[in-house]
Amino acid sequence: MMVDKKRQRYLLLGDEDLIVLVGGGDAGAFAGLYDRHGRAAYSLGYRMLGERQAAEDLVQEAFLDVWRAADSFRAEKGSVRTWILSIVHNRGIDQLRSSASRRRVREKVEATAPRVQPSEAFPEAWRNSQRAQVRGALEGLPPEQLQVLELAYFSGYTHTEISELLDLPLGTVKGRMRLGLKKIRDHFEGQGMAVPG
Repeated sequence: MMVDKKRQRYLLLGDEDLIVLVGGGDAGAFAGLYDRHGRAAYSLGYRMLGERQAAEDLVQEAFLDVWRAADSFRAEKGSVRTWILSIVHNRGIDQLRSSASRRRVREKVEATAPRVQPSEAFPEAWRNSQRAQVRGALEGLPPEQLQVLELAYFSGYTHTEISELLDLPLGTVKGRMRLGLKKIRDHFEGQGMAVPG
């Protein structure tokens, strides 16, 4: 009963009062702020990053910042909600920049890789032709099957990792992969081509 009264007290307090209590290490006040603003923070994170798990991680990191820096909040600069969402936004920008930086490094490495020698020109052209055929077959797949195949074959994830990444049962991942591969095989056989190995 005492817990309910204490929690009820937090519900009656304004955000500015809660943030002062959080600055003093009050975990109940922190939970109250999270209850009020966690959903908006997640929504912003999801809009920025486009992935459920990434948005959840972003919100968790942002609220850790709120816990650590609560005493740095200044009411004259805006509301507590605005302050929390700005922390989420800034952390999201950092994550986007970091992933863009990793992509640029990868592209730079690929650009400086040794070029194909003339003696390898025919095999390379053949591989490019096969890639184009596979891309054509992939375009005809439903999005959920395409996503699973891309994660497995182009990003190197295992079935279990894909299951965790997409928050799907392992059987669903395997089923989508099996159906997608069958459709690709049918596509090639329908055009009288050998299935690329």
